[in-house]
Amino acid sequence: MTALAIATIVAMLSAPLGAQWLNRPTPGIPRTANGKPNLTAPAPRTADGKPDLSGQWQRISPKYYENIAADLKPGEVQPWAEALVQTRKENLHKDHMSLQCLPWGPNYSTSGRMAKIVQTPDLILMLDEALTYRQIFMDGRKLETDPNPSWMGYSVGHWDGNTLVVESNGYNDRTWLDRDGHAHTEALRMTERYQRRDFGHMDIEVTLNDPAVYARPWTVKLVAVLSADNQLLEDVCNETGAGHEHWVGKASDDKRTEVKVAPAILAKYAGTYREQDLWGQGPHPRIIEITVADGTLVAELKGRGKTQLTAQSDTSFLGFFGWGINFVTDGQGVPTHLLEMHVSGNYRYQRER
Repeated sequence: MTALAIATIVAMLSAPLGAQWLNRPTPGIPRTANGKPNLTAPAPRTADGKPDLSGQWQRISPKYYENIAADLKPGEVQPWAEALVQTRKENLHKDHMSLQCLPWGPNYSTSGRMAKIVQTPDLILMLDEALTYRQIFMDGRKLETDPNPSWMGYSVGHWDGNTLVVESNGYNDRTWLDRDGHAHTEALRMTERYQRRDFGHMDIEVTLNDPAVYARPWTVKLVAVLSADNQLLEDVCNETGAGHEHWVGKASDDKRTEVKVAPAILAKYAGTYREQDLWGQGPHPRIIEITVADGTLVAELKGRGKTQLTAQSDTSFLGFFGWGINFVTDGQGVPTHLLEMHVSGNYRYQRER
């Protein structure tokens, strides 16, 4: 087993289970004829007529969770910051906040983590499984001009029509902006916009501005889906340890076991593959494009850039954003689908063309 695989398994085993009171439906929510939550019902409002964002929300951020700078052009990230990202990748992300049992800071807003929103007229709370919280003050105060840097920063909010606008600053510089390891300084300022478009779906835009690292402000978009009939389950990182003793090796170690695959075989794998189901989030399937370049396979997860795959056999390849890929063929050797390998189970992508 490779070092990357061991590191990934440790991360998965330390992840929260995500729910409790599984058999207790949330009262007062619209339901379909079969009793399921009606996620397309109209968005609720508070007593004062404001949109009500309360609830438990699963963020979906397939593009920016890995690489927050996916939309930036070459040269728009300081060279030292680009070099730091490559170093962190090579070191298997072992210094990420989640492995150090530290708050994620601004990365919470663009991650794939779950958040429970508690809304009052003067204060909105965002609660995370890791017992971390954000306070968004809605009482008209302004951001501090010289804040004392903290893990979760300082946030104030206001309503722009049906959109909650949140301004944040005061983050310390010890956190990353994504899994890849993009850095930020204490000058970082974020603007978030939350719009609940119906009962079960929320659109989120996050604008980041840190002129010490990035040439311009940029905006990333993601969505959140209401996790109804569900509750947060605490995730205490220090309770069992992060398994650092197993977090060894380098990302480039996979090259040591690389094998040569005939060009004719590689050419058969080129095509588009669509995920059949993403943790029950059917409306948001992931798509993988497989191409051949310079005698190797290249996988592009739609919206998250390309990664070169390292062959371990004629059908097995490593390097897919920390996971492996296995191609499955029919009796004539024609690929029918691929399997994205996870410790929690394999994810199937059907070949479309």
